[in-house]
Amino acid sequence: MQPLRNSLRQLSGQPTRDRVLPLREYDIDPVLGFFPPAALSRLGGDHAIWEAALDNAKGKLSLGEDTRAEAKAKRAYGETWRARVRTMPVLVVGALGQNLRASQRAHMVLAFLIHFYVHSQIPSPDRWHLVVPASLAVPMVAISRILGIAPVLTLADTVMWNAQPLDPSRPFSASNVRFAHLFSGTETEQQFYIASIKPELIGVDILHAFEQYHSLLNPADPVCVSKTAREIVGVARTIDRITQVMGEIKATLNPYQFYWEVRPWFSGSGPAGDPSTRWVYEGVAESSQLDLAGPSAGQSTVMHALDVFFEVDHKQVQHRPTPQTEANKAADKGFMERMWRYMPGDHRRYLEDLRRSQTPIRGLAEKSPLLREAYDNAVQALKEFRSSHIQVATLFIISQARTTPPGTPDEAAERAQFAVQGASKGTGGMALATQLKSGRDSTARTLLGST
Repeated sequence: MQPLRNSLRQLSGQPTRDRVLPLREYDIDPVLGFFPPAALSRLGGDHAIWEAALDNAKGKLSLGEDTRAEAKAKRAYGETWRARVRTMPVLVVGALGQNLRASQRAHMVLAFLIHFYVHSQIPSPDRWHLVVPASLAVPMVAISRILGIAPVLTLADTVMWNAQPLDPSRPFSASNVRFAHLFSGTETEQQFYIASIKPELIGVDILHAFEQYHSLLNPADPVCVSKTAREIVGVARTIDRITQVMGEIKATLNPYQFYWEVRPWFSGSGPAGDPSTRWVYEGVAESSQLDLAGPSAGQSTVMHALDVFFEVDHKQVQHRPTPQTEANKAADKGFMERMWRYMPGDHRRYLEDLRRSQTPIRGLAEKSPLLREAYDNAVQALKEFRSSHIQVATLFIISQARTTPPGTPDEAAERAQFAVQGASKGTGGMALATQLKSGRDSTARTLLGST
């Protein structure tokens, strides 16, 4: 198994790098990208107790806010399950933390357990905080610090570390994948994760193009500029493919079921998550300072790599010819960078090194008409992707927020009492429409235009 390198790097006192290293140095697979080439399927030893608890949760717990009869019938079991979780021993990470794949598996299992524990409870307007027991909280924080990732459910947990090949004898792909761990047990949730895989796997070509660029000895050399322009043309085509597969989600997922039966399980805590109830991690000092927003598409390292490479200014600090839009002014300008903390540490370091590059492509594109055209075409493709993302989010979240909850009229009315008032938010905590429009507009402001 692959040894864990993150904490060793942090302790080694390595100087700040001024170049981007080969992809493998960031635990990025040349074929699978941000997916581990051999994810661990189960924890053993003392930590198998976490696996058993997860086995006992799947298919047997219901959302606490679900007021339908079949959901209420599971509540008694849920109380028993949570009581057992509270009495589980507080395990030390130990040797588990020395193995990267075992650490990733532990984070995923604990993250699912925490969200099962929290969201299987009936919401209460009188409860301002909810205690996550030490049996889950303490090891979760410990393993998260080793991995350099937030101690909560993330995109890596639901997608990257949750994916297994359907047929192990065939290569892993979006058509050969299964997700063993689902909150709702629905085909909609399974298809949502599959839809989330596709952009990540397609995006591997983008990572290779960036690697090619940063391997050039003299990017400003005319021959290298021509080569880079061809690579960026390919990046634009790849972005178009990602936009296409994202649009296909509308044909494969049930928006109503996703909104009411799947999405609530993802919600996190605090201002960046569910503002009505704060999670307190028992046995963890300064628990209120933890990043607990929950998973979001905004945690995709592929999309952040595009932003960093093309210098999309989400924080609105760079002077650009195009003025800020109203969405730009109203958006949470720190949201995108905050999502970096929900990525595995190695992947975040990739973005950091990409940002520190001594040969940013925007500066070269400003000087070369050939590269400028390719650059703008790629940025325009990224803008179109974000426009498509707005359409998908409108269908699956904003429009569904106006629908009646599932169940009989009485059941729906009861559940409506649990609804959080205010603007529709993404599961990462953002005011969704404003934030997505701001991302699109910031991308549009990145265009260089003709000289």
